[in-house]
Amino acid sequence: MLHYIKVNMAKHSLATNLPRRVAANLEIMGEQIRLARKRRGISIATIAERAQCSELTVIRAERGVPTVSIGAYARILYGLGLDEDLLLIAKDDPAGNTLINSRLLRKNQKDDMDYDVFD
Repeated sequence: MLHYIKVNMAKHSLATNLPRRVAANLEIMGEQIRLARKRRGISIATIAERAQCSELTVIRAERGVPTVSIGAYARILYGLGLDEDLLLIAKDDPAGNTLINSRLLRKNQKDDMDYDVFD
């Protein structure tokens, strides 16, 4: 059963109604972005300039606000020199790999029944 959490924001949309785990992950991602910025000693204003967005957008991204666009996150990561991290999204897919492996095993078992090594 999915548990949804309503994010308190002025903008009312489906984007603010998220499963708890997704909302928590966005907050963690925002915190990681904030820490990366602080480790580099870069101000919010500098990242906003590099990312060609407002300081408010950077602040909201660092809080994990769900209405911040993926493009804004990508530009912010670029401003931090972390844009390659975008390539890690959905890179490992254990559930998908399990599904495809089970299909391949079933297909191979069927093919193995049609093949006789002594023919």
